[in-house]
Amino acid sequence: MITAYHRPKTLDEALALLSQPNRTPLGGGTVLSKPGADPVEAVDLQSLNLNSIEKQGNSLKIGATVTLQELLISELCPDALKPAIKLEAPLNLRNAATVAGTLVSCDGRSTFATVLLALDAKLEQTKLEDSKIESRVSNIGEFLPLPNLQGALITSITIPLNIKFAFEYVSRTPADKPIVCAALALWNSGRTRLALGGYGKSPILAMDGTETEKSDASATDNRLHSAQSAARNAFHEATDEWASAEYRMDVAATLAKRCLENLS
Repeated sequence: MITAYHRPKTLDEALALLSQPNRTPLGGGTVLSKPGADPVEAVDLQSLNLNSIEKQGNSLKIGATVTLQELLISELCPDALKPAIKLEAPLNLRNAATVAGTLVSCDGRSTFATVLLALDAKLEQTKLEDSKIESRVSNIGEFLPLPNLQGALITSITIPLNIKFAFEYVSRTPADKPIVCAALALWNSGRTRLALGGYGKSPILAMDGTETEKSDASATDNRLHSAQSAARNAFHEATDEWASAEYRMDVAATLAKRCLENLS
């Protein structure tokens, strides 16, 4: 239940408000609009100019209050990211939900968070310390699965552009949240990150390693074997009302293979 509303004009003012108890950021309002018994004061972020999408060298910097739909239709949005954004929420919610809010409220079925985990996205967080703004950049893996911002505010998300990545999923219907999804990112150095979604409290990082074989064919074979084994291991206890662990293990291995085939 929202008991008070604040609309700060500066980041300093917003952080000062958020440093007080029972106050929470308001981006798109998709989370705060849900009924709740606990009283909370909303701190609206609309006036803080955190809604830009910028290419910075080999990276894409996305402001915290950019909506999912704004990112989806941006000419800077990587093609492989677009299916994950579409699956994250229907159009009406994408027009309101912000990228930072989506991460803060995500669970294991979040396709957007799954892809960002595979991409090793960087989150910039700011906090007021002794009346000064302190910024910290962390890997998304440090943020998931249970965010505890403690008065800090996500101001931007940065993803790499100079890599290959693919996204695959299986769901009951084409528009439904996946029962299993896989996102795989491949760096020029041979580094491979595989993230899986569709189960639990947050997406799972199943694999993060570098293939060092000299033979390209051997490296590809080893990478495929490693990715499929990692996918199976990650879901060995992933049973819920949607699917059994055995089903998810088999599907995850298949999706990991498809991702690698898409990048070959």
